[in-house]
Amino acid sequence: MNNFKNKVAVITGAASGIGKGIAQTFAAEGARLVLTDVEEDRLEALRDELSTSGAEVKTFTCDVSDYGQVEQLTELTYDQYGACNILCNNAGVVENNLKSWELSLEDWDWVLGINLMGVVHGVKSFVPKMLASDEPGHVVNTASIGGLVAGLALPAYSVSKHAVVAYSEVLYNDLMREDAQVSASVLCPGWVNTEIAEADRNRANKPVVDSELMRSRNSFKKSIANGLDPQQVGRIVADGIKQNQFYLFTHPNWNGSIEDRFHAILDGTKPASTYLPRS
Repeated sequence: MNNFKNKVAVITGAASGIGKGIAQTFAAEGARLVLTDVEEDRLEALRDELSTSGAEVKTFTCDVSDYGQVEQLTELTYDQYGACNILCNNAGVVENNLKSWELSLEDWDWVLGINLMGVVHGVKSFVPKMLASDEPGHVVNTASIGGLVAGLALPAYSVSKHAVVAYSEVLYNDLMREDAQVSASVLCPGWVNTEIAEADRNRANKPVVDSELMRSRNSFKKSIANGLDPQQVGRIVADGIKQNQFYLFTHPNWNGSIEDRFHAILDGTKPASTYLPRS
């Protein structure tokens, strides 16, 4: 896919953060956008911003952990445009930083339901229609550098992102075996300046954050505040699609941490204990 002019792009988790950065980048390249999120007010504000600049934008409030709602999103997209050329399964959340045995089952359900099953739902609902159109298409699943390295924190998030990487690899190979015109990428960002640390602002029955958890959260927020601007990530995604690149990295100088993990696997003694990527 050499350009996005008039291509239909569906982006989940589009109201803020990386999703918003992708939407802004795609809009500047002339794509027609279908944006979805659970934050209706922010979603409508982004629609107004992009429409003012001349972009064609449709919005739909959707919880990607609910397959029925993702099916409705698919129906809306095909009713409006008859196509989906680019699907960005981007919606994601992160839990409070607890030890692996301290997370509640509700924590696991919340994180996996959005980060992993949101991707599964998007692929299951959209990809058969994308394949049936027999037109060039591309799927981008948002994982994380935390889906490629061994973790010291955020167990549910780490598990979900490792799963998204594996699922994306299988998806890519399935599409190649089908000789499909649809391809796939997995986005593995490092620090990006987003509000993901406050992801539970949209969570029903969110847990109490005590002083220790708040200190951990504030430390996390400080790290990501120094990260990339989301529009820089949007540019990486757009260029990766054009180049049909599978692994999309925002911080290639952190790849040594990935190398550490695979050396530890081959050594077989113990897992690498890298969470913050080394340079």
